[in-house]
Parts: sequence; C-alpha cells; structure tokens
Amino acid sequence: MVAAVGWLLWLGPVFAVRTVQVDGTTTLSADQVREAAQVPRGVPLLRVDLGSVEDRVARLPQIRDVQAARGWPDRIVVTVAERVPVAVVGERGRRSLLDAGGVLFDTVTGDAPRGVVPLDVADPGPEDPATTAGLAAIRTLPAGLREEVVEVAAPDPHDISLTMAGGTVVRWGSEERSETKGTVLVALLDRIRDGELDPALVIDVSAPDAVVLR
Repeated sequence: MVAAVGWLLWLGPVFAVRTVQVDGTTTLSADQVREAAQVPRGVPLLRVDLGSVEDRVARLPQIRDVQAARGWPDRIVVTVAERVPVAVVGERGRRSLLDAGGVLFDTVTGDAPRGVVPLDVADPGPEDPATTAGLAAIRTLPAGLREEVVEVAAPDPHDISLTMAGGTVVRWGSEERSETKGTVLVALLDRIRDGELDPALVIDVSAPDAVVLR
C-alpha cells in the first residue's frame, strides 16, 4: 500500500497538474503569469519545484511578491502581489513607473495612471537618496492631493519641492518629518480654499513648526 500511494503521488496521473490557478493580478493577465511560471501540465504535483516557479514569476518586473502552492488534487496555485506605481520618471514617450521603494518596473507611453506623480531626479532607482526622499514626500500626500501635484523635484535629497497645478511651489526640504509636513500642507491648502488665508506663490513647510507663505 505504501508503494502504491508513493507511485500515485510521485508518478501517477491522478494527482497531476491540470490547472495553474493565478490569484492577485491587477495589471498583468493570468496568462502572462502562467507563461512566466512554466508549470508543465501532466506532471505529478509533488514533482513540481515550487521554488523554481516562484523564481520564474518573480522575474516579471511588475511582481513585488509571489507564492506558489499545491492545490490538491490537480492544481498549482500562484498568488502574486504586483508593484503599485507611486511616481513616474523620464520624458513623455519613454517614461518609467516607480513603486514606493524606488524600483522601476514598467514603462508608459501615454498618461501615467491617476494619482501617479511625476518625479524629477537625476538618477532614479532604489539606491538613489534623492529618489527615496522624493518618494517619501509623495507617499505622505492623500490621494486627492497627489492628483493636484504637477511635479516633485528632488535635485538633492535635502532639497525637495512640489509644484501644484495652480502654480504654487511647495518647499519641502528633506524627507525628515514628511508625515508632519504632509499634514501641515493639507491643512494650509484647505484654509486657502476656504478663504481663511490668501493664495501663496510659495509655501515653505521645510520647517513644519514655522511655515512660511509668500
């Protein structure tokens, strides 16, 4: 009996791969993930190297995380988490999307997805201090406010600035206390919209305890 069970699991066709189930995709299609996974049909589930499946799928630049598992009796289940775009860099026609960690993972030829902020840095990437500083500022902004940002420029990690759709320039300074700066900026813009404060050409929140409007 032990030998028979072993044969069924390791060599037999009963517990063989008939389906590759893909969960978690948003921009990628399930077929794109299946093609990358390269799981052979008809192979017994126990003989599928799940680690190799995960490694192959992880090579897709859009994939942030992947897990493969056996779904008895006849499935391999591939669950993915895709990278979420936060910023876009480069010139129109050859721009790249960046996730929150600064990883460039996809290109766009037209408009960037809604809420994705143009970021101007000299050397975009996860190891670039200016990139990570600019992204830190972007991440603190609520989704509605991100849509009003024309560009975030970070020529230096200590010299971040935001240009708003109305032309107002926000001097952000470094990424330090970005959460506080974001909260202060939202409150100031709300007061300007309500008429409590006059519109400003420059809002300096680099020292969030001593904001300057001019």
